[in-house]
Amino acid sequence: MEDAKRYWSKGLEEVPAYVPGEQPRGEGWIKLNTNENPYGPSPKAIEAAREAMGDRLRLYPEPSGKVVRDAVADVHGVDPEDVFTGNGSDEILAFAFRAFFDRGSPILFPDVTYSFYPIWARAFSLPFRTVPLREDFSLDPEDYRGALGGIIFPNPNAPTARALELGSVERILSRNPDCLVLVDEAYIDFGGRSAMPLTRRFPNLLVVHTLSKSRSLAGLRAAFAVGSPGLVPALERVRDWYNSYTLDSIAQAAAAAAIRDVEWTAEISRKIQSTRDRFASELVDQDWSVVPSCANFLFAAHPRLPSKDLQAALRERRILVRAFSGLRLERHVRISIGTDAEMDEVAKVVRSL
Repeated sequence: MEDAKRYWSKGLEEVPAYVPGEQPRGEGWIKLNTNENPYGPSPKAIEAAREAMGDRLRLYPEPSGKVVRDAVADVHGVDPEDVFTGNGSDEILAFAFRAFFDRGSPILFPDVTYSFYPIWARAFSLPFRTVPLREDFSLDPEDYRGALGGIIFPNPNAPTARALELGSVERILSRNPDCLVLVDEAYIDFGGRSAMPLTRRFPNLLVVHTLSKSRSLAGLRAAFAVGSPGLVPALERVRDWYNSYTLDSIAQAAAAAAIRDVEWTAEISRKIQSTRDRFASELVDQDWSVVPSCANFLFAAHPRLPSKDLQAALRERRILVRAFSGLRLERHVRISIGTDAEMDEVAKVVRSL
């Protein structure tokens, strides 16, 4: 292995790899470590996927994801030309890093945020600067201004689950007209307000959505981005460097159906929010510190146990949560919201710790 590394490209070994959440084998686990939806996708999405599985699979898929773009346009009131599709939001975000950020000026993102951002910055040799969140883990819009190469942040943020008000997003856009502002809205359907309507007013805004969370299609890998007409061609150019057919025919059919089934998405999201708020109250009653959440997870600290010890103790009881390292995070875990029955069991277990 060490000998083979001499064939690696320069700098490859210096870029850390993203570490995904554990995917356990076997039954009996309560899996709350990867922010998956505990409920199934829209029946209309499943039926659309079945109908797409036929003789036409011998053909390449439509490269632009037209059926998905049309669905996004109809549901969100945007133009299909302003929509870009991809194989999960991670792919779209990686394309955006390559398409819009340069080596001359730093990219800004929060110090506590999605851990893929610094990996992409290093992978593309882009300078970046992390901006400390406030003590309550909220983002201060005043920190995002100056001579910048770009801005990216999730809203709601991950892993903190806090959402930024739409007016604050607008202030960041107004004060930085010369750089791209990318808003990663993976969890927006669980309590936040989307910045998508602002794309009509701000040509420097790109909004990215995944179908893995509120649409419960994590296993399918589908996502979309919405921006001004000038942004989509840049993403298409980067995509075509790597793979012109990033979204297969089955994924396109299911994704379009899931996007159009707004009633199913709203119902499931309300159910998760209700369970989340009830479980948060249970943790507060046990003296946990819980950050107010607008996502399908909680960011919480046990009153006594460090996060790694808590994670290990829960894993012994076949409950998976995500722990973090670093001075500000060493007591916090991220707990995805499961079904009512699952969260009742978790509450019972943490009471016994």
